[in-house]
Amino acid sequence: MDRYGFKGWYFGVFLLMFVLTSCSREEPREMETMDGVKENGVTKIRLLPPKEGNPRNSEGDFIQLKDGRILFIYTHYYAGEGGDNDPAYLASRYSTDAGRSWTREDVQVLENEGGMNIMSVSLLRLASGEIALFYLRKNSTEDDRPVLRLSSDEARTWSEPLEIIPDEEIGYYVLNNDRVVQLPGGRLIAPVALHNAPGWEGTTPYGHTMCYLSDDSGRTWRRSQTVITTPKTAEGEPVHLQEPGVVELKDGRLMMFMRTSSGSQYLSYSGDQGENWSTPVPSLIRSPRSPASIERIPKTGDLLLVWNDNFEPDHRGAGRRTPLNAAISQDDGQTWRDMKVLEDDPGGWYCYTAIEFVGDRVLLGYCAGQQATNGLAVTQITWFEVDWLYR
Repeated sequence: MDRYGFKGWYFGVFLLMFVLTSCSREEPREMETMDGVKENGVTKIRLLPPKEGNPRNSEGDFIQLKDGRILFIYTHYYAGEGGDNDPAYLASRYSTDAGRSWTREDVQVLENEGGMNIMSVSLLRLASGEIALFYLRKNSTEDDRPVLRLSSDEARTWSEPLEIIPDEEIGYYVLNNDRVVQLPGGRLIAPVALHNAPGWEGTTPYGHTMCYLSDDSGRTWRRSQTVITTPKTAEGEPVHLQEPGVVELKDGRLMMFMRTSSGSQYLSYSGDQGENWSTPVPSLIRSPRSPASIERIPKTGDLLLVWNDNFEPDHRGAGRRTPLNAAISQDDGQTWRDMKVLEDDPGGWYCYTAIEFVGDRVLLGYCAGQQATNGLAVTQITWFEVDWLYR
């Protein structure tokens, strides 16, 4: 070879390998420095305000990737006024520094495949190592059902959708964001409330609450044996059960918590991994008609509750979704202590909280708009140290 031949060929191969390697990296191309506003131990980042052509950014969920990044997938409305039934797809942002800053651009994860929209994300790392993406596919007010997609390449690509609720059980189901749980034995539990079905006279607040269960990493599902219908208060008033969530207790039982308009979250228990459930009863968790979120803190083993500590009977239980509070339980939900105020704007609207534990930090993502204008249109990230909950 001439004096440049071999070395030139070698350099060319090296350069090509370097370019290909660089192009294959999935690090965010742009990071937005957002230190947020820190006050009394809590840092708040107003991550996703609405804008022209994007009237609402709504509830989402987090997942930690193997390369250390945090992925946040949420509902991105792109038409209409951002109402619950307006068009929306799923979009994402990334953080490389445990939630302190996030990528600048929205990246579409899934296009709108529903007759109305797709929304309400839950993300889970399955025992198999795959990432599970759950979301609602809303076709109509009689067909709103959760579906599942799987990723084996750290959320770069997703499988075809897996149906959770079959056509013969079609209806308008609500599965909140960050709600699907995986038990130590691998069982997946998706708690849902059914509000309409063919033959009903229209959507109703009287949700029929149940769980869908999977023992094969989401490939097949079945309905729980118990379907909880409408209980009544001591005065005989019907209790509107909505937006259920589930958390496992230390003794192996499951506790289901449900939004109501009766002044508190209602609780039900299962001793057989979600197959059968007890009659719901009122809890000590005072609440308007707004969802709560409960998860176990890995560092301490206690339960963390995030909710609106507020009840206004004059509003028939609806009330304001403010303030936003956090509390812990050291007795598996029998009592709650060390209540903290996360948000206290009287006109604020704080709800649909996703909880992620990143090392010694708690990361929250929730809707944080104004009740009078854009209540569900703004998505906010808030974080604090676990130790702050105990001060």
